[in-house]
Amino acid sequence: MAISNPYQQYQTNAATTASPGELTLMLYNGCLKFINLACKAVEDNNIEERNTNIQKAQNIIREFMVTLNMDIEISKNLMSMYDYMNRRLMEANLKNDLEILKEVEGYVVDFRNTWKEALQLSKQRPQVQGNKA
Repeated sequence: MAISNPYQQYQTNAATTASPGELTLMLYNGCLKFINLACKAVEDNNIEERNTNIQKAQNIIREFMVTLNMDIEISKNLMSMYDYMNRRLMEANLKNDLEILKEVEGYVVDFRNTWKEALQLSKQRPQVQGNKA
């Protein structure tokens, strides 16, 4: 089945050719997009759109949660933070609360920016080659 929209084709290609690190960055950006759409829906008093977009943001947060390697110490801290953000998104949905959405948006922006910086640093670092003894 051909994709007629060039932008959709670009998005499909970007996702299928991205590295795992780039995919994570795309997920953070997607989460922010859905939170922003939920904020607009709250302002417009559009309950269905708010609910749909908050659920999409929650799905991304839950994906981050299930993919954590819990053998690594920092993952326990990340799990706590992701769990908190997920619960706050539920609360924002129940209470139609723009302030809670903005709070979670701030956390996601911080995670995204940190991840983006880590990706840039990893690309700058020379790749270690095998031992040539």
